[in-house]
Amino acid sequence: MDAVCRAIDRLSTAVGILAAWLLAPLVIALCYEVVARYVFGAPTIWAYELAYLLTGSGWMLGMAYALAKGAHIRIDVLYLNLSPRKRALVDVIGYCCLLLPFLIWVATMLDDRAIHAFRSGEKTGQSAWNPPLWPFRTVFFVSFAMLALQAAAEAVRAILVLVGRAPGAR
Repeated sequence: MDAVCRAIDRLSTAVGILAAWLLAPLVIALCYEVVARYVFGAPTIWAYELAYLLTGSGWMLGMAYALAKGAHIRIDVLYLNLSPRKRALVDVIGYCCLLLPFLIWVATMLDDRAIHAFRSGEKTGQSAWNPPLWPFRTVFFVSFAMLALQAAAEAVRAILVLVGRAPGAR
Protein backbone atom coordinates (compact mmCIF):
# COMPACT_ATOMS: atom_id res chain seq x y z
CA MET A 1 0.00 0.00 0.00
CA ASP A 2 2.92 2.30 0.70
CA ALA A 3 4.11 1.88 -2.91
CA VAL A 4 0.68 2.99 -4.18
CA CYS A 5 0.83 6.08 -1.95
CA ARG A 6 4.28 6.93 -3.27
CA ALA A 7 3.06 6.48 -6.87
CA ILE A 8 0.19 8.89 -6.17
CA ASP A 9 2.70 11.34 -4.66
CA ARG A 10 4.83 11.12 -7.82
CA LEU A 11 1.78 11.71 -10.02
CA SER A 12 0.72 14.69 -7.89
CA THR A 13 4.24 16.08 -8.12
CA ALA A 14 4.31 15.68 -11.91
CA VAL A 15 0.96 17.42 -12.27
CA GLY A 16 2.12 20.13 -9.84
CA ILE A 17 5.21 20.75 -11.98
CA LEU A 18 2.99 20.98 -15.06
CA ALA A 19 0.85 23.52 -13.20
CA ALA A 20 3.93 25.57 -12.38
CA TRP A 21 4.97 25.58 -16.03
CA LEU A 22 1.62 27.14 -16.95
CA LEU A 23 3.01 30.35 -15.49
CA ALA A 24 5.46 30.75 -18.38
CA PRO A 25 2.86 31.13 -21.18
CA LEU A 26 0.75 33.22 -18.79
CA VAL A 27 3.59 35.72 -18.23
CA ILE A 28 4.44 35.78 -21.94
CA ALA A 29 0.80 36.42 -22.90
CA LEU A 30 0.37 39.18 -20.33
CA CYS A 31 3.62 40.89 -21.33
CA TYR A 32 2.58 40.70 -24.97
CA GLU A 33 -0.82 42.17 -24.09
CA VAL A 34 0.74 45.08 -22.18
CA VAL A 35 3.09 45.92 -25.04
CA ALA A 36 0.36 45.51 -27.68
CA ARG A 37 -2.08 47.65 -25.70
CA TYR A 38 0.10 50.46 -24.39
CA VAL A 39 2.91 50.68 -26.95
CA PHE A 40 1.05 49.88 -30.17
CA GLY A 41 -2.50 50.79 -29.11
CA ALA A 42 -3.74 47.41 -30.37
CA PRO A 43 -5.03 45.22 -27.53
CA THR A 44 -5.59 41.54 -28.19
CA ILE A 45 -8.92 39.77 -28.12
CA TRP A 46 -7.47 36.68 -26.44
CA ALA A 47 -5.10 37.74 -23.64
CA TYR A 48 -7.74 38.27 -20.93
CA GLU A 49 -9.35 34.88 -21.45
CA LEU A 50 -6.06 33.07 -21.83
CA ALA A 51 -4.85 34.67 -18.60
CA TYR A 52 -7.82 33.55 -16.52
CA LEU A 53 -7.87 30.09 -18.10
CA LEU A 54 -4.16 29.53 -17.41
CA THR A 55 -4.35 31.03 -13.92
CA GLY A 56 -7.33 28.88 -12.99
CA SER A 57 -5.72 25.80 -14.48
CA GLY A 58 -2.49 26.41 -12.58
CA TRP A 59 -4.24 26.82 -9.25
CA MET A 60 -6.51 23.84 -9.78
CA LEU A 61 -3.80 21.48 -11.01
CA GLY A 62 -1.60 22.48 -8.07
CA MET A 63 -4.09 21.40 -5.38
CA ALA A 64 -2.99 17.75 -5.13
CA TYR A 65 0.67 18.77 -5.12
CA ALA A 66 0.01 21.20 -2.26
CA LEU A 67 -1.73 18.44 -0.26
CA ALA A 68 1.14 16.03 -0.91
CA LYS A 69 3.63 18.60 0.38
CA GLY A 70 1.48 19.60 3.38
CA ALA A 71 1.11 23.13 2.03
CA HIS A 72 -2.66 23.53 2.43
CA ILE A 73 -3.81 25.86 5.16
CA ARG A 74 -4.76 24.09 8.37
CA ILE A 75 -5.54 25.38 11.82
CA ASP A 76 -2.71 23.90 13.85
CA VAL A 77 -3.46 25.35 17.29
CA LEU A 78 -4.74 22.04 18.66
CA TYR A 79 -3.52 19.63 15.98
CA LEU A 80 0.20 20.16 16.62
CA ASN A 81 -0.24 19.46 20.33
CA LEU A 82 -1.76 16.02 19.66
CA SER A 83 0.20 12.78 19.64
CA PRO A 84 0.97 11.26 16.19
CA ARG A 85 -1.79 8.64 16.67
CA LYS A 86 -4.38 11.27 17.59
CA ARG A 87 -3.32 13.39 14.61
CA ALA A 88 -3.73 10.31 12.43
CA LEU A 89 -7.23 9.78 13.86
CA VAL A 90 -8.16 13.39 13.09
CA ASP A 91 -6.75 12.96 9.58
CA VAL A 92 -8.66 9.72 8.95
CA ILE A 93 -11.94 11.30 10.10
CA GLY A 94 -11.29 14.45 8.08
CA TYR A 95 -10.21 12.69 4.90
CA CYS A 96 -12.65 9.76 4.96
CA CYS A 97 -15.76 11.43 6.36
CA LEU A 98 -15.48 14.94 4.99
CA LEU A 99 -12.95 15.55 2.23
CA LEU A 100 -13.10 12.35 0.14
CA PRO A 101 -16.91 12.17 -0.18
CA PHE A 102 -16.99 15.85 -1.12
CA LEU A 103 -14.18 15.50 -3.68
CA ILE A 104 -15.72 12.42 -5.27
CA TRP A 105 -19.06 14.23 -5.58
CA VAL A 106 -17.45 17.36 -7.06
CA ALA A 107 -15.32 15.32 -9.50
CA THR A 108 -18.42 13.44 -10.67
CA MET A 109 -20.30 16.68 -11.26
CA LEU A 110 -17.32 18.23 -13.05
CA ASP A 111 -16.97 15.14 -15.26
CA ASP A 112 -20.57 15.55 -16.36
CA ARG A 113 -20.05 19.26 -17.04
CA ALA A 114 -16.90 18.62 -19.09
CA ILE A 115 -18.66 16.00 -21.21
CA HIS A 116 -21.66 18.28 -21.70
CA ALA A 117 -19.40 21.21 -22.70
CA PHE A 118 -17.65 18.98 -25.25
CA ARG A 119 -20.86 17.61 -26.73
CA SER A 120 -22.63 20.96 -26.89
CA GLY A 121 -19.65 22.93 -28.15
CA GLU A 122 -20.05 25.37 -25.26
CA LYS A 123 -17.86 28.47 -25.50
CA THR A 124 -16.57 30.73 -22.75
CA GLY A 125 -18.53 33.78 -23.87
CA GLN A 126 -16.10 36.16 -22.17
CA SER A 127 -14.54 37.85 -25.20
CA ALA A 128 -14.45 37.98 -28.97
CA TRP A 129 -11.97 35.08 -28.92
CA ASN A 130 -14.59 32.83 -27.27
CA PRO A 131 -12.64 29.53 -27.08
CA PRO A 132 -14.34 26.20 -26.33
CA LEU A 133 -14.91 25.58 -22.63
CA TRP A 134 -14.44 21.80 -22.49
CA PRO A 135 -10.63 21.85 -22.04
CA PHE A 136 -10.94 24.10 -19.01
CA ARG A 137 -13.77 22.02 -17.56
CA THR A 138 -11.67 18.89 -18.13
CA VAL A 139 -8.81 20.49 -16.19
CA PHE A 140 -11.23 21.12 -13.31
CA PHE A 141 -12.32 17.48 -13.35
CA VAL A 142 -8.73 16.18 -13.48
CA SER A 143 -7.74 18.55 -10.68
CA PHE A 144 -10.43 17.37 -8.29
CA ALA A 145 -9.86 13.72 -9.24
CA MET A 146 -6.13 14.18 -8.50
CA LEU A 147 -6.94 15.87 -5.20
CA ALA A 148 -9.22 12.94 -4.29
CA LEU A 149 -6.44 10.47 -5.13
CA GLN A 150 -3.96 12.40 -3.00
CA ALA A 151 -6.46 12.65 -0.14
CA ALA A 152 -6.95 8.87 -0.33
CA ALA A 153 -3.18 8.39 -0.12
CA GLU A 154 -3.02 10.69 2.91
CA ALA A 155 -5.88 8.76 4.52
CA VAL A 156 -4.06 5.46 3.95
CA ARG A 157 -0.94 6.92 5.56
CA ALA A 158 -2.98 8.02 8.57
CA ILE A 159 -4.58 4.57 8.85
CA LEU A 160 -1.12 2.99 8.76
CA VAL A 161 -0.09 5.22 11.67
CA LEU A 162 -3.24 4.21 13.57
CA VAL A 163 -2.53 0.49 13.17
CA GLY A 164 1.09 0.94 14.18
CA ARG A 165 2.69 0.64 10.76
CA ALA A 166 4.15 4.03 10.01
CA PRO A 167 4.45 4.63 6.27
CA GLY A 168 7.84 4.97 4.60
CA ALA A 169 9.39 8.26 3.64
CA ARG A 170 7.86 10.16 0.73
